[in-house]
Amino acid sequence: MIITTEMLDEMNLLLQFKSSSLMSGIKIHSDAAPENIAAAQRLFDKGLTDHVDGGYLTDAGVELLEHIHILYSALGHAK
Repeated sequence: MIITTEMLDEMNLLLQFKSSSLMSGIKIHSDAAPENIAAAQRLFDKGLTDHVDGGYLTDAGVELLEHIHILYSALGHAK
């Protein structure tokens, strides 16, 4: 399995959500980079956010963000 550019865009967008507060959402504006707009749409389509332009993470989105933090931490400290 290869991590695609689209997957990386989605993970980077998820990392913009604050994991310390589920009440903090994000807003992707219409003039944002096309890859961010597309990633936001895909996250919404997958049921990971509650709005097409970001919004808040769903329960599944929160769980995925936790996994991404674990992966980021593991790979970030690899030597």
